[in-house]
Amino acid sequence: MPDLRSSRLLDVTGLLARLVLGVVVLVAGALKVGHPETSARSVRAYQLLPFDVAGYVGYALPVLEIAVGVLLVLGLFTRVNAIIGGLLMAAFVVGISSAWARGLSIDCGCFGHGGTIAASQTQYPQEIARDLGLIVCAAWLAVRPHTAYGLDRMLFPGAAPSLTADEGTTA
Repeated sequence: MPDLRSSRLLDVTGLLARLVLGVVVLVAGALKVGHPETSARSVRAYQLLPFDVAGYVGYALPVLEIAVGVLLVLGLFTRVNAIIGGLLMAAFVVGISSAWARGLSIDCGCFGHGGTIAASQTQYPQEIARDLGLIVCAAWLAVRPHTAYGLDRMLFPGAAPSLTADEGTTA
């Protein structure tokens, strides 16, 4: 008989991971969506992509972040959106690490600003640590996407373990 308390603990852990990742990605996108030129400038500051491509990525990124964030907060298609969110975080870690290694002094642009800043204002270790923590949330959700209070559980009940009081009993 499965232990209901440990199942609930795992579900709540998933809920917290889903909300942390979802809210951070949603807020990041929402802060950038009204300022596409700033978002494009932020992506260009990394000097990793051709100028025009970086601009297109900067314009599209806030919309993608909002979509992924909303779906994670709602708990809908959680595994897919967690994987997308984790890949975004991994790309950000690579970009930030690359900028740091090349001696660039830029704001990561994660929450709307971005661009060149004074070397003393960079926060690369904190930004990388934050994104690594979000990757952990994404990995948890990729492995165990069914969480408490998610639409996945309501819309696709057969795919998630049941949390009824009589779970595991036989007639």
